[in-house]
Amino acid sequence: MSSDSPSTILTIDLKHQAAITQQLVEQLREEVVRQAAGTFPRLVQGVNALVTNMNRLMRQISLVEDDHKNLLALVDVSQLVNSTLELDEVLRTVMDTIIRLTGAERGFLMLKEPGGKLETRIARNWEMESIESHEQMISQTIVDRVFNDGMAVVTTNAQEDPRFGHYESIIAYNLRSILCVPMKFKDQITGVIYTDNRIRAGIFSDAQKNLLTAFANQAAVAIENARLYESVKRTLNEVTELKNLMDNIFASIASGVITADIEDKILLCNRATEKILGLKRTEMLHQRLVEALPSLAEDLEPQIEQVLQHDQQILGIELSPTLPDRGKVTLSLNLSPLKDADQNTQGVAIVVDDLTEKKRLEAQRAMFERMVSPKVIEMLDPEKMQLGGRRTEITTLFADVRSFTSFSERYDPEELVKILNQYMSEAGRAILEEDGTIDKFMGDAVMAWFNAPILQSDHSLRAVRAALAIVKSVENLHASLPQEFHLNFGVGIHYGVAVLGMVGTEKKMEYTAIGDSVNTAKRIQEFAKGGQILISEDVYRLVEDKVKVGDPKGVEVKGKTQPVTVYEVLGLY
Repeated sequence: MSSDSPSTILTIDLKHQAAITQQLVEQLREEVVRQAAGTFPRLVQGVNALVTNMNRLMRQISLVEDDHKNLLALVDVSQLVNSTLELDEVLRTVMDTIIRLTGAERGFLMLKEPGGKLETRIARNWEMESIESHEQMISQTIVDRVFNDGMAVVTTNAQEDPRFGHYESIIAYNLRSILCVPMKFKDQITGVIYTDNRIRAGIFSDAQKNLLTAFANQAAVAIENARLYESVKRTLNEVTELKNLMDNIFASIASGVITADIEDKILLCNRATEKILGLKRTEMLHQRLVEALPSLAEDLEPQIEQVLQHDQQILGIELSPTLPDRGKVTLSLNLSPLKDADQNTQGVAIVVDDLTEKKRLEAQRAMFERMVSPKVIEMLDPEKMQLGGRRTEITTLFADVRSFTSFSERYDPEELVKILNQYMSEAGRAILEEDGTIDKFMGDAVMAWFNAPILQSDHSLRAVRAALAIVKSVENLHASLPQEFHLNFGVGIHYGVAVLGMVGTEKKMEYTAIGDSVNTAKRIQEFAKGGQILISEDVYRLVEDKVKVGDPKGVEVKGKTQPVTVYEVLGLY
């Protein structure tokens, strides 16, 4: 209520008229006393009584004015503290207003914390400045008494008040006027307002106690509203932060995620979905699944219907659709019921994983495993696969199909490749079963080695066993082939030092063996007849107690100045 409101003007006018009347009566009394004190004693007595009554009336008018001012202040303060929901601003406004209304030197507002203890939330002085914590010297005993009893305490001079004069804080801090009231909200004490004046005594009265009590309850409501607002704002911030986090997680998931409502309309999908399906989210959102994903519709629609009908997951659906921008792909889909907080099904959630690259790599690995033993593959470290090599001792095996050149002249290429692959398959299988490494297939020949990259103490014996298995498998193959397709391998085996490593470029590398020992094995193989296995003397020394051989003989090997001694393998002991 503003200072020029009708009630304020009425109060001021009443006081002004009373003051004028009092002045006139006082002048009349003086005149009567001067002129008729002895003659009209009754008149003098009546005038004196009139003056006394007028003084009493003036005091009552002053009290009414003070009450009216306090009421106006209470209304203004109530409007003020409820004009904002910012807790710190509410507390500051409350405290500054209290000091102004009561004439206090200092004011402290303490709130009950969740643990039940009081904590000073704001402390202000008459200059509307915050009081530092080391200057907050108050009577904690009075505060605790008001907080526990819920009754206001007012003392005009605490130093002389028999209730408090013996308190150490009263004496130590030289406290005089103290007014302390509880703050109540819904009949619960939520805090305490403490004001004092260490300089002047007698500045607080019961009227101010009543005023401050009423104001404290108004302030309690405002503070609880501000607290509730702070709690809601904090919760909203946490929810917003959580939503942003979930959005970031959802966007960074490598799997595609699609959710649709009970009518199959897409509610949301992440970036991975766009990349996997080659579609834009804006084109998918709010569309029916079968319309947004036509390449998947035929396979997906019955699965979605089953999920919704039986309220169960369907995992590991593998599809190979042809997508407009990507061509043929391999996808894995997991479907789950989309549930709300009450576990009611509101739609379906689909997780899509792109298996296209994985399938391609698996096919490449399967092809690689046909050439290299799985145990060897497990030993290979991609991080260490660099151009270059290292010297190592290996046993090299060469197997070549005899008379293949003249054989190939009689058949067309398709049939020729078909027959050749059968022989090479048998040779490759025999080598891999002995954990050998197939270097390469060279038309009608195969090269392999043993003792690398996995060390094998019996590597030469493994090579001999592999050669015997090749000869045996060819004999078995002959039983299923016409006579005109009967071919045989000639096998040569040698042991020595070679350089093994990656040969080629960074884009195209080949894991191979290079060295004289490799060349010697190939030259020995050239002397082997169909179905014959020849080993060098170096190999023979390593396996002589386990392998049956024929008589040694020397062969003139290209690139060698001296004949190479070889033995024909006849079997195993």
